[in-house]
Amino acid sequence: MAERRQIFLRDHDWVRQALMFEPRGHDVMSGSILYPPSREDCDIGVLFIEVSGCLPMCGHGAIGTVTVALEQGFVVPKTEGRLALEVPAGRVEVEYTRNGRFIDEVRIYNVPAYLHASDAKIDVPGIGELIVDVSYGGNFYAVVEPQKNWTGLDSMTADDILKISPVVRKLVQDAVEPVHPEDDRISGVSHVMWTDKAKHPQANARNAVFFGERGIDRSPCGTGTSSRMAQRVAKGLLNVGEMFVHESFVGTLFHGRVENVSEVAGRPAILPSIGGWARVTGYNTILVDERDPLAFGFQVK
Repeated sequence: MAERRQIFLRDHDWVRQALMFEPRGHDVMSGSILYPPSREDCDIGVLFIEVSGCLPMCGHGAIGTVTVALEQGFVVPKTEGRLALEVPAGRVEVEYTRNGRFIDEVRIYNVPAYLHASDAKIDVPGIGELIVDVSYGGNFYAVVEPQKNWTGLDSMTADDILKISPVVRKLVQDAVEPVHPEDDRISGVSHVMWTDKAKHPQANARNAVFFGERGIDRSPCGTGTSSRMAQRVAKGLLNVGEMFVHESFVGTLFHGRVENVSEVAGRPAILPSIGGWARVTGYNTILVDERDPLAFGFQVK
């Protein structure tokens, strides 16, 4: 799927743009394209698309895709209750709970996650110095925790996040320039995770995740939750077998768990899992008319 991702971006990116950009999509639109797997140990191949490009992995996208694929009969599992996805980041195992024709819950056993860089210092105009970690859980995240010059999510509006995050992302990217040590096709800081104390009584932490040009994730973010667990394990704040319930800025929850320890090219890593649910909200037929000067979509910046 990593090679298919490169081919798609090179030859067929108009499909992503037509689906994700206005007028058919919006700033936080995301989706998936299903493929026959190229690996015998996988049930289905998945390419994750969004406004910013094609992601190596997407946790909430995987949960939604598995739900739809099973409920609509797009995939027939070899073993009921289990699936294996082939994604650009690797092989992802899935467990699910079925209730009649509906899927109640999906748990994603994600690719190895690790803390790539700790305590990177950047100077943000209008804020001052911020200390940021860079962690990988399927995508690279700049993780910002409350500190002297940033007191937490309650001090920010959504507009503040949209304004400041691109600046932070570029500064962190320039300072760290992360590249996955086992696959150099996976590189660059794509997301900024602003973290804070939880508000939900069941949650351990809360976040707002920025991506693309103007996107704030409405979910707690699956690869982001994996990245955050890897960061916390590396800093001695979370242990193998423990749950980490992550709350989004709109109050939704993912139930993360550290399944085991691992390595990524000799670096300490974890094997994370993320549990959540998705519901089908509708069906759509998309048309692209080449007579339309905006046939392949547009973005307002």
